[in-house]
Amino acid sequence: MSTTWIIIALVLGFVIIFQIAKASEYVAILKGEEKARKETNRINAFLLLAFLIIGLFGVWYCNEKLKGKILGEPASEHGERIDTMIWITLVVTGIVFLITQVLLFWFAYKYQETDERKAFYYPHNNKLEVIWTVIPAIVLTVLVGFGLYYWFQITGEAPKNAMIVEVTGKQFNWEFRYPGKDGVLGKKYYREVDDARGNPLGQLWDDPANHDDIYVPGPEMHLVVGKPVKLIINAKDVIHDVGLAHFRMKMDAVPGIPTTMWFTPKFTTRQMREKYGPDFNYEISCDQMCGKGHFSMRGVIIVESQAEFNAWLATKQPQYLAAMGANGEGVALPPAGTLPSDAAPANGTDTTSAGATRTMK
Repeated sequence: MSTTWIIIALVLGFVIIFQIAKASEYVAILKGEEKARKETNRINAFLLLAFLIIGLFGVWYCNEKLKGKILGEPASEHGERIDTMIWITLVVTGIVFLITQVLLFWFAYKYQETDERKAFYYPHNNKLEVIWTVIPAIVLTVLVGFGLYYWFQITGEAPKNAMIVEVTGKQFNWEFRYPGKDGVLGKKYYREVDDARGNPLGQLWDDPANHDDIYVPGPEMHLVVGKPVKLIINAKDVIHDVGLAHFRMKMDAVPGIPTTMWFTPKFTTRQMREKYGPDFNYEISCDQMCGKGHFSMRGVIIVESQAEFNAWLATKQPQYLAAMGANGEGVALPPAGTLPSDAAPANGTDTTSAGATRTMK
């Protein structure tokens, strides 16, 4: 029933607009075409000037009402630089926007058609062409240079003391893996992925580095405040995207092509809740449409002190023990030295169902 009424309203709207257009034509004929055109120009010129004033006020009002509420305070050192770059870009483009839009709408009002004014034909000026081509090119080159500089910092080599967390996206949640005391993530192989056998990431149990790795199914990822963290990002099925809005970080999770990024959290979750309320949480989102359950890929990041992180990690047992069982039975180990040729250490290469192998930075 509602669809029928919507169709009727659209049809009536079309008929009304059509009738108004026809009435305008009749009025133009009665008054004279030239007089009607000049009157229309005056109305349009006034409306354009009103639109300029109302529009600029709207821009200012929205900025004042939403200031600091869209992204909030950057919670990482890289995030501060990203925000600086954003503000520089907004200032540069904002100045250009104000100048061009004010001139555009003011000229439409100021130089509307009148009987006393004749249009001036001004087809070309080499100097003006050079000015509005070279200056924007230089400014954009500088802005792109800033972006590349920060990008290479984010995706470059992490500090030697950085903790490592592997993030794996799948439909429709995140999985995390932490290295044990050896600080090394063990190798994995996509054909070994088997949830029923306690191996959701396809870890190769013949690799000793896997024996102390901690698997966390989510939705929480724990990080240490003030300590650099290197994320090693993978995907099991389709392209996902690790979005960390509070830290101003974002990186695709691509099957078969591991990616990395690193950052240093500045504030603990507790500190942020003291500032923004008890409901605050650092979030990890999927910023890539990955299927009908895309909305459910929301994870939580807990940033805490080193002591709190150590206490949390102590409550977890290595996935090796969970898979093998306390008595050493459960999943049969392959013979020593029989790792698949395309097995992948998470710190270096990785393979997925595509069978592709890529070397990571």
